[in-house]
Amino acid sequence: MVKKRVPDWLNSPLWYSAPPPSAPDDDDDDHLYSTSSAPTISSPSTSKSTTTTTNSAATSAVTTEPPKVEIRDPYGNNDSNDYDGRPTSAEDVSLLAQLELELSRKVVNMGELRRVASQGIPGGAGIRSTVWKLLLGYLPMDRGLWSSELAKKRSQYKHFKEELLMNPSEITRRLEKSSSFENEESKCVTRVFLSRSAITHGEHPLSLGKTSIWNLFFQDSEFIEQIDRDVKRTHPDMQFFSGESQFAKSNQEALRNILIVFAKLNPGIRYVQGMNEILASLFYVFRNDPNEENAALAEADTFFCFVELISGFRDLFCQQLDNSVAGIRSTISKLSKLLKEHDEELWRHLEVTTKVNPQFYAFRWITLLLTQEFNFADSLIIWDALLSDPEGPQETLLRICCAMLILVRRRLLAGDFTANLKLLQHYPSANIRHLLYVGNKLRKQLPL
Repeated sequence: MVKKRVPDWLNSPLWYSAPPPSAPDDDDDDHLYSTSSAPTISSPSTSKSTTTTTNSAATSAVTTEPPKVEIRDPYGNNDSNDYDGRPTSAEDVSLLAQLELELSRKVVNMGELRRVASQGIPGGAGIRSTVWKLLLGYLPMDRGLWSSELAKKRSQYKHFKEELLMNPSEITRRLEKSSSFENEESKCVTRVFLSRSAITHGEHPLSLGKTSIWNLFFQDSEFIEQIDRDVKRTHPDMQFFSGESQFAKSNQEALRNILIVFAKLNPGIRYVQGMNEILASLFYVFRNDPNEENAALAEADTFFCFVELISGFRDLFCQQLDNSVAGIRSTISKLSKLLKEHDEELWRHLEVTTKVNPQFYAFRWITLLLTQEFNFADSLIIWDALLSDPEGPQETLLRICCAMLILVRRRLLAGDFTANLKLLQHYPSANIRHLLYVGNKLRKQLPL
């Protein structure tokens, strides 16, 4: 059997040169990235197209500098380009100009918008929120429809919250208010509970009936407690999500509301640990929309976009499908095959020689959409590429994961089981634009 050779574009000293002297625990592979300049989930709506902003608000989202909101930069680094100012590099200026042009059209050209956004959206102009809503199908291509679609979806989410976040005591109170008692006392809004004789069996706290509102409430308590724990642990190093400020607490409450509403509308999946991390990226971007109205109503917009995003990965979160062709194990197997196709030497060393099972590292990479492998600002750039794929984000995600392995191939080829597992479970910092370039190169690479 003839071993498949390494692709020509990888056959360069960039990938094979010996590492410079470094400390044993040094995880910095920056010298590998010096070429960075290289080129259905039951949705609550029957309408996929949806909303964001009036025409004037849309223009504002493209041209207005973001207002002074409490936390803009994920790590308080004023040198970051994420929301602190307009981009300064020539490449970012060019990308921004192209994106602004596409967003200014009466009907957005989605093909062109995807092409430009896949290279990474400059954060300084605050347009990522609008672009992501378009990429996720939440906003229709026709800008004239944005205002009406936004109003409809935001009203719909408000209705979901009123119906699904209400505890049984509140339900009982509302039932009392709607009763047709004739005497004035029965109409008094100060009463909270029905009289004992008026409480039906299904509304009693001790009822065991499957349709009892109290029984359903107690069944939901377990996953709601898990949501509460996970939300409190979301990005503890970011003041946007963590801390005692009212701003952080309101953001946590928004995440909690979205996850509970989602779980109740999708009982087949409910809530799976890690969804909070995925949701956090969406909410952060939408909450930082430079348009004040959009920022204030970010919770509703985030909910519908979260539904759209998770719908593309729903089988990964369904435990019953773990061993199916669409489940997480099959997806990890696709990553293994992709690596073997493009770099058989590295694949053999990892999975045959050192026996590093890809499930040991790729499970988290895939199910959390790389939100835990890079700093927050860099993960947003990766998501620009994921959301830009017209066929859905999963294939692009696998290519980027494969590129992550290739970018550290020299170190992996030199490592044993322990060293390689540590490297892949604590992935080193990387030039994200170069990582996306390599991932895109894998798309274009012809079979050898």
